[in-house]
Amino acid sequence: QVQLVESGGGLVKPGGSLRLSCEASVSIFSNYAMGWYRQAPGQQRELVAAITIGGSTNYADSVKGRFTISRDNAKNTVYLQMNSLKPEDTAVYYCNTVGVLHEEGPIMVPTTEVPPLDSWSQGTQVTVSS
Repeated sequence: QVQLVESGGGLVKPGGSLRLSCEASVSIFSNYAMGWYRQAPGQQRELVAAITIGGSTNYADSVKGRFTISRDNAKNTVYLQMNSLKPEDTAVYYCNTVGVLHEEGPIMVPTTEVPPLDSWSQGTQVTVSS
């Protein structure tokens, strides 16, 4: 059974930090690269960070240097540490799988040719506002 459960969202002031968590079922976590996506009102869902099973990562330009994705394979959990938050980071954040085009050392390149699983959970709301 596919299961993704996000937590850790909330209301934070600009410049603040949050840590999101996503616990996934073993069948997902042990076989897929994982990613954090977000969707702001009126906008399309976008991939903001991704990590392979081996730990290679990729970040959207808008979050580079501020967000860090990590995974604990023993706990089937992927995390997103978000620092220096901005109002434009306000969105519902989701985790799901990510297709991998290329992986070399610490860097991975995602691909949309392999879509995420068609099993989105409710996500976790992040609101950045003073």
